[in-house]
Amino acid sequence: MSDRQARGVDRAIQEAEARGDFKNLPGAGKPLPGLDRPLHDDWWLHQQAARDPLGPDALPPALRLAKEREDLPAALDALADEAAVRAAVGELNTRIRKALIGPVEGPPLRFGPVDADEAVAAWRSRR
Repeated sequence: MSDRQARGVDRAIQEAEARGDFKNLPGAGKPLPGLDRPLHDDWWLHQQAARDPLGPDALPPALRLAKEREDLPAALDALADEAAVRAAVGELNTRIRKALIGPVEGPPLRFGPVDADEAVAAWRSRR
């Protein structure tokens, strides 16, 4: 960083202090968390995950599909009839086929569509 840039940063900090931007910040006056622990190479990732827990929407589409396929039996168990089970499997299979054909964000899919007849049979046996 050049001297000119450093002076600009200092000026911006002083102006923010004068406006009161640094007053009443969360954690003010409290010790910094983790000072007693060594830093790992991916320390920033752990801090980010602690601040903003990831939900299912944060996953790339390919991983979301894999998770949805993994959780399919539980989702199907909540359905009342075979037509609803077949519709749910069909909707998931449509999205799986689309991901297999075109580019999808995330790792490549390592699975194909769900066999609707097998899903219905498994659904029946769990009821």
